[in-house]
Amino acid sequence: MNLSLTNEAKDSILNELGKANKAFQVIYPGDRSDRQPVHTVYGGADLFTADTAEKMAGAAMKTLTNNAANFVEFAKAIELPGFEDLPTRREKIEKLIQKMDDFSEKERKNHYSWLAYTTYNKVIEKLKTEALEDFRIDFEDGFGNRSWDEEDETAVKAAKEVAKGMKAKSLPPFIGIRIKPFTEDLKERGTRTLDIFLTTLNEETKGKLPENFVVMLPKVTIPEQVSALVKIFEAIEANTKFKKGSLKMEMMVEQTQAVIDKDGKNPLRDFVLASKGRMIATAFGTYDYTAHCNITAKYQDMGHAVCDFAHHFMKVSLGATGIWLSDGATNVMPIGPHRGNDLTPEQITENRSVVHRSWKKAFDHTRYSLWKGLYQGWDLNPAQFPMRYAAVYSFFLESYEDAAKRLKSFVEKAARATLTDDVFDDAATGQGLLNYFLRAMNCGAISAEDVLATGLTMEEIRMRSFLKILESRRAKA
Repeated sequence: MNLSLTNEAKDSILNELGKANKAFQVIYPGDRSDRQPVHTVYGGADLFTADTAEKMAGAAMKTLTNNAANFVEFAKAIELPGFEDLPTRREKIEKLIQKMDDFSEKERKNHYSWLAYTTYNKVIEKLKTEALEDFRIDFEDGFGNRSWDEEDETAVKAAKEVAKGMKAKSLPPFIGIRIKPFTEDLKERGTRTLDIFLTTLNEETKGKLPENFVVMLPKVTIPEQVSALVKIFEAIEANTKFKKGSLKMEMMVEQTQAVIDKDGKNPLRDFVLASKGRMIATAFGTYDYTAHCNITAKYQDMGHAVCDFAHHFMKVSLGATGIWLSDGATNVMPIGPHRGNDLTPEQITENRSVVHRSWKKAFDHTRYSLWKGLYQGWDLNPAQFPMRYAAVYSFFLESYEDAAKRLKSFVEKAARATLTDDVFDDAATGQGLLNYFLRAMNCGAISAEDVLATGLTMEEIRMRSFLKILESRRAKA
């Protein structure tokens, strides 16, 4: 067959295209396969201690058992799918619990109460083993504006508590600090706190950072604020035993200028570039952002349309870049108005009603975030933990069968495909599917064995990378 395009002309065109494709792949490598926590908890720096995670776990469990003594009560409180069919009378609830306890796993999955029963028990197990996934020692809103001497002293104390927690292995798997923003009036204070904290930590640990340590910069509006933090990192690393490049950051999207800048463009990508590879995540600040949009306090809510607008901008700007995205928090706390040990039955009932309403509101917010593809959010109090894990677990459990079929089909198609060195499109799509299972497995919604239904082996699952899985199968073939 005679072709109009010479080999020389074709090679020249495709080589140029190849350069552009590879440059694109560098910018958009796909979702990270590392574990992403499902929540970040913020607490005032003055209250942080080495055993904060343990204390929060106890408080979360107490809230659950005091306000939902069994899976039926919990399911009805947050209105899990199928809650209408669950019994209300105590004796029938007890019989149902006994039946579910006696069932095999296969029998449970075929029962109408399976989702509620499984979610509740997984929440209990999570609160016992790893209730707190990620914590920010907060020097911003959770700490407030105090005297410089007090913040200096708190920065030293917090760093020493982190070092103590590292030694005792009592820290959550992810941890960091939130400093004050680099606005003109607070840049000096934010820099000083960070310097004191890291210098003290360096002295206490001889240059060792906690696992998954990150510095959060709030209220970012211009790339120069991110650049300044990077320069501070570089200077601190040069004068301590911290390894070069070890300090990582995340930023908060709290101002409208972080979504649309003065030139009418979205600046989020510029913020990431300004971080020189140190940015790992961005978090949405619900209440600062809605206030910046002139939304009155009554309607400052995670479900507001202005939040959806910002979320979508974050998704399309940073999707497939490997930057984690996190939603904000529900600020209605599931804490009853009556305190003490000698409460009347009426007071106990009122407390439980308040907790249930707050759980339901936060549950709906979290499920809405998950529906939009935001797999991390904020919690402000351990009383919110049961709701957080119930929302996450039920979300993954409901979708498991369909997701397993999709990934299995994709694995089979990819196994038949030929993977060349410069074609990563299928791998990126596969990574997105695989990440669903990695997220579900990491948070405890499913087990590693559940992922085997996708056709992957345990060895492949541990790789956490779809590209590596394809390359391994290709090498074996």
